[in-house]
Amino acid sequence: MRFGDPLYFYLLWLLPVLILFFRWGLRKKRQLTEKFCNPPFSTRTLQEEIFLRKNFKAVFSVLAVFFMILALTQPRWGHEWKVLTQQGVDIVVALDVSTSMLAEDIKPNRLSRAKRKISDLLDMLDGDRIGLVAFAGTAFIQCPLTLDYSAAKLFLDATDTDLISAQGTALADAIRKSVLAFRTEDDKSKAIILITDGENHSGDPLKAAQWAAEQGIKIFTIGIGKNSGAPIPDTDGGFKKDAKGEIVLTRLDETILKKIALETGGVYVRSVTGDLDLNKIYLENIKPKIEKKALKSQRRKIWTERFQWSVFLALACLMIEFLIPEKPVRRPLADQ
Repeated sequence: MRFGDPLYFYLLWLLPVLILFFRWGLRKKRQLTEKFCNPPFSTRTLQEEIFLRKNFKAVFSVLAVFFMILALTQPRWGHEWKVLTQQGVDIVVALDVSTSMLAEDIKPNRLSRAKRKISDLLDMLDGDRIGLVAFAGTAFIQCPLTLDYSAAKLFLDATDTDLISAQGTALADAIRKSVLAFRTEDDKSKAIILITDGENHSGDPLKAAQWAAEQGIKIFTIGIGKNSGAPIPDTDGGFKKDAKGEIVLTRLDETILKKIALETGGVYVRSVTGDLDLNKIYLENIKPKIEKKALKSQRRKIWTERFQWSVFLALACLMIEFLIPEKPVRRPLADQ
């Protein structure tokens, strides 16, 4: 026997309080009756049968409360084995970790805001596998596809600009690594969310996007940053400068990101305030529009709910309590 919500057993502490209340009420009623009724009338009223009936009514009231609490705990006994199949979509988030993502045109900076939004996405996922690819001048799989969202958060927390020594923004390599992260030849149920400032420094991202489209993968691109540009903080203080001593500005390049999304049938979203619209992409484009597949099957023991019996017994006790009259049926005078 099992209970679906055993915390409701704590409500059983109400029963002793209820019992004491009924006992106090009956005792008080007896005392008041003896005090205000004349002796002849008091003798008839204080028949033991009357107070015995009141005791029975109190007992059934307490039992009704007990069975209702028992119903709330969701008692279960008896079970059957069922094969449950979990369906969902495989999603790989490719996150730019180049130093340009440290720009503070979005507070606290581009990378921190992106990680916060990805964490919110993880809280929203429902039966979908998630993977994480980090990229800068090159790319690697930071977290393989998993249904363990807590583990994915640990990998996400560890993602930083120090992960990859080769600087730059290799969008093509990021797309290829993301495609390889799916580890399956199925041409459905796959989506890549590419988060970057869009400054491509190597490779041909459109060619990589075409290859991804051939695999049945949609790429949803998110451009983070402002077109006007922002300086890149230097670890030694101040901002990064070029060979001429001028401050280097990192600018959002939307053109390439729009082309990548268009090539694969995905959507481009621009983020200049830090709102990456990941929830919108997931709820409006990935969840309803991408075909789901079976991700996991397992044989589980399903327990049968039996709370109905407790509800029935509670109602029966209330009915009995209602049907018990407080006063005995008056006998004919000839029989008295």
